[in-house]
Amino acid sequence: MTDRFTVGVFQDTAWAQRGLEALKRAGFTPDMLTIVSKETGDASALIQRVFGAGGGRIDLAGTGAVLAHGALVDALQGTAGDLPKLGIARTMQRVGFQSHDGRIFETLVGRGGVLVAIKSEPRAADALAILHSYGGGNAAIGAWTGRL
Repeated sequence: MTDRFTVGVFQDTAWAQRGLEALKRAGFTPDMLTIVSKETGDASALIQRVFGAGGGRIDLAGTGAVLAHGALVDALQGTAGDLPKLGIARTMQRVGFQSHDGRIFETLVGRGGVLVAIKSEPRAADALAILHSYGGGNAAIGAWTGRL
């Protein structure tokens, strides 16, 4: 495993937008970010604003149709491309999260939350602090080896 992510789930796109703006102000670039959200017009608009491109639609086991864009999606797909079949809960271990974290993330996204992930090992603590400060619930760092 080479990719480490900091992940949090915002209650809706408005909260996610504020958190993403704070991450951008702190120097986190779009190529470091991932968004996964239930398929809605608001989610589509958010992904378009952040990345300048639309998100891909994925039918996830345990969640249903989501829009997703970013490096975390590729990491969760794995070599078998089995993210749709396994869902978030069963693939988060690929990026260092415990199975219970995956179940929490999957449940929150299924309830309409917006998962935001940051790929930035050297600044994982900064990303975590921003997620917490702007309402990113259940924020955690996957298999992080640094110190807070």
